[in-house]
Amino acid sequence: MCGIVGYIGPKAVVPVIIEGLRRLEYRGYDSAGIAVAGGPDGMQLRRAPGKLRNLEAVLADSPVHGSFGIGHTRWATHGRPTEENAHPHRDCTGTLVVVHNGIVENYLALKKELIAAGHTFVTETDTEIIAHLIEEEIKQSPGVLLEEAVRRAVKHLTGAFAIGVLSANEPNKLVAARMGPPAVIGIGDGEFFLASDVPGILHHTRDIHFLQDGEVAILTPTGVELTDFQAAPLKLKIQRITWDPIMAEKAGYKHFMLKEINEQPRAIRDTTLGRISLETGKVHLAEMQISDEDLRNASQITIAACGTSWHAGLAGKFMIERLARIPVEVDYASEYRYRDPIADPRAIGLLITQSGETADTIAAQRELISKGSKTLAICNVVGAAVTREAQGTITTNAGPEIGVASTKAFTAQLTALFVLALHLAQVRGTITEAQSLHLVEELSKLPGKLEDVLRSVDDQCFQLAKVFHTVNDFLFLGRGIHYPIALEGALKLKEISYIHAEGYPAGEMKHGPNALIDETLPVVCIATKDPEDPSSVLKYEKTLSNIQEVTARSGRVIAIAIEGDEEIKQLVEHTIQIPQAPELLLPVLEVVPLQLLAYHIAVRRGCDVDQPRNLAKSVTVE
Repeated sequence: MCGIVGYIGPKAVVPVIIEGLRRLEYRGYDSAGIAVAGGPDGMQLRRAPGKLRNLEAVLADSPVHGSFGIGHTRWATHGRPTEENAHPHRDCTGTLVVVHNGIVENYLALKKELIAAGHTFVTETDTEIIAHLIEEEIKQSPGVLLEEAVRRAVKHLTGAFAIGVLSANEPNKLVAARMGPPAVIGIGDGEFFLASDVPGILHHTRDIHFLQDGEVAILTPTGVELTDFQAAPLKLKIQRITWDPIMAEKAGYKHFMLKEINEQPRAIRDTTLGRISLETGKVHLAEMQISDEDLRNASQITIAACGTSWHAGLAGKFMIERLARIPVEVDYASEYRYRDPIADPRAIGLLITQSGETADTIAAQRELISKGSKTLAICNVVGAAVTREAQGTITTNAGPEIGVASTKAFTAQLTALFVLALHLAQVRGTITEAQSLHLVEELSKLPGKLEDVLRSVDDQCFQLAKVFHTVNDFLFLGRGIHYPIALEGALKLKEISYIHAEGYPAGEMKHGPNALIDETLPVVCIATKDPEDPSSVLKYEKTLSNIQEVTARSGRVIAIAIEGDEEIKQLVEHTIQIPQAPELLLPVLEVVPLQLLAYHIAVRRGCDVDQPRNLAKSVTVE
């Protein structure tokens, strides 16, 4: 979950690294540090607790210079977020440093062995173990090259790691290794980069090699050498990243989250681009290695995801079951492999992840594969770990998402799920050509409708934030496919405003939550309907009954409703209206007011919207 940037090249090292860390600070902001070597003073370290600006202040007071270096922003797992626990970490000699993203699960046993061998530890972290392991390998084999010492050291590690290593004794060399968390190598014009994510180096190069598990990269001023952990040479697989670097900037918005909320119409257009035909209604998924016959014969779809992606999966269950008439299970990826799932080779696994590097989701994917299932992925990052093990990927094309609280990635995932549901329905023959064409046409109208929502509800959510920003609790209600959106609305609010919020199926109110209702509790009810869909109308009528239960107990209701719905206005204190859409597409429109409401409440409460406490963007460890 941490941010890593390393650089070797003709530019001044420190500005390149600090600039890259600033673009990766969303991955970790408990502390930051930098190590630079190749200068007149040997290996130089600067570290600071807290955000990156604290490290910049340290560097302003005490500059460092050199020809190569590495930096790190930390999200604490082992050890408090203090200066001494900040990366980079040194060996006993002080000439070798390591930065690390991941968890060393056997660090206590290794630490005991290294102390017995004479090593002295100065931090509470698991990462310091790696520096001493490499030092020990060098001590045992004098003259061994740094990369070979790294290869030998990592074989002792149990857990997950992406590491960068420097030694003042081997000038102009940066060694990286990966087993689990992401790492990328950037190939520039006479300069080379290491980073934990593409945005950290995208301003310098778009030519990227995604380091894979079991790979070691050796960066020098003349190029990049790649091997496996046994020192066998490997060939670089360079991919051209098409993101415009400006996509990773705020573009005039106060926060990345607000920018990304407003990018959702574009993200949805890009996710459907080239995949749907407005002439025939057909869906075309090019990166699909699972045959149509396998899709027709599938016994079920098993969705595994975490957090916001899990909410998307819950909504996807309604889309796939209704259109393709195939059973769908939705699991928390973090729980899937621990419940001893029943093997079913005819089941198809579907992994949903923004980063494609979420450790729990990768573990669930591997469990599915071990049970004989083929897997598909919905992911926002080309070449990510989940996509490499899947038999097909729908890339969401949302572009870099910097805000920790996911917004545009979520609606892009909903869009991708709808496209997949349509594809499954067409392959399985559970939908007519006319129905397909109608739904594709409605999908194509969604970005324009989203633009209308963004224009019409932002100020309304701003005003609601004035009223409700001091409350202690929120309740979000929805029925059917709208229940996952209630969950997502509650998650957005608790993530960035730190207000306790719960999402609940509206039909469950009588089974407990009614006890919470009083004049202090705001209740957000998703009360939309598709008048052309009888089941949607029925759920709407039932939801109106739930609203009356709340108002009868003095609860304060904020309703998300369809434009022109006058009936609901008579029942509730506040109404936010969205355009009409088919039942299965309404969630994409419904969630935007909930995102904006959470955003404006968090801003009014003075919270750090883009970097909420205790959270990181990409959860690359269990």
